[in-house]
Amino acid sequence: MKFVDETTIHVHAGRGGNGCLSFRREKFVAKGGPDGGDGGDGGSVYLEGDINLNTLVDYRFQRDYRAQSGQSGSSRNCTGRGGDDLVLKVPVGTTVIDEDTEEVLGDITDDGQRLMVAHGGFHGLGNTRFKSSVNRAPRQTSPGKEGEERNLRLELKVLADVGLVGLPNAGKSTFIRAVSAARPKVADYPFTTLVPNLGVVNPHKYRSFVIADVPGLVEGAAEGAGLGIRFLKHLTRTRLLLHLVDMMPPDGKNPADNIAIIEDELDQFSPTLWSRDRWLVLNKVDLLPEAERQQYCSDVVAQLGWEGPVYQVSALSAEGTAELCDDILEYLEACWEAERSDPEVARRELDVQHQMQYEARDRIESLRRSRKSDDQDDDFDDDDYDVEVVYSPRQQPSHER
Repeated sequence: MKFVDETTIHVHAGRGGNGCLSFRREKFVAKGGPDGGDGGDGGSVYLEGDINLNTLVDYRFQRDYRAQSGQSGSSRNCTGRGGDDLVLKVPVGTTVIDEDTEEVLGDITDDGQRLMVAHGGFHGLGNTRFKSSVNRAPRQTSPGKEGEERNLRLELKVLADVGLVGLPNAGKSTFIRAVSAARPKVADYPFTTLVPNLGVVNPHKYRSFVIADVPGLVEGAAEGAGLGIRFLKHLTRTRLLLHLVDMMPPDGKNPADNIAIIEDELDQFSPTLWSRDRWLVLNKVDLLPEAERQQYCSDVVAQLGWEGPVYQVSALSAEGTAELCDDILEYLEACWEAERSDPEVARRELDVQHQMQYEARDRIESLRRSRKSDDQDDDFDDDDYDVEVVYSPRQQPSHER
């Protein structure tokens, strides 16, 4: 199934039913009085998280969704039937944004969680509601209200604890295959990974975390090169980034330069994401000579001035991955415990995630606007500003006799 992580839809809640104008007419009952009932409320539109979904592709083909309207009231004080609510299933991790106001309506982060995105219209009142001591036979009713109508943008961000970043062919997919049961495609050419992949890592029984693999970045990704930066938004929910580096790149470049490229792209995409905790993972160290391995890795770290944790692994043979996963689990459990014990820490973490998502959304929108302007410039036609040539009808020669 095609992976779609962003789409726009139009939702319209149901209209409320009209109130009824009616009077009781029954044999032997004189002046029966008003008996018009109220209308029914219009149905509302909800989005509900479904753990079995992992894409928004269904909303690419149908964009308009309308809830059922309420029925009008009837005589004998009968209330109209309310409209059925419309429930739209979305993957867990979906952010709902009002397309017109750019307001974030909410995040769906749990299975079964519901979010109302359009409220149904209020029902109209029948003439019975307007009866009073001075107006015993009112002919006044009220119509039902229109339901809310909205243009929504749905953005799916995978729910992961750890994110993998790096250049194409750095070994990210091989790493996630080595530490989890996920089986993403692996090949010896760039951009093998086209969509994010998730894997559940279980270093110990009943203790696990989720790791996300996103397509590789290239130099200039912040300006749209390669697959661009649209998949980096999936890392805004993570607590830790693992920067995988190929220690034997095919092009022979210095690994330190490749690390600097990724850091620069992350900084341009979201300064808050760039400032998150990042661990350096030197991959494919099994290709280095055993006698020179430690010295070569130390030189790369020294060139960067890296002060964070550094690990040497071989994703293909799983060398060093067990120790890395144990340390990640301890780090995450310490973060989770701090959030449970101190609400202020949890609030700060939520604020940081919201800031990262805001910066990611702003960066992606600015890139889209620049692409649209470039497309308009491409429509420029030199012929529109060329010399205008006017063709006059040919005059027939006159024949004199």
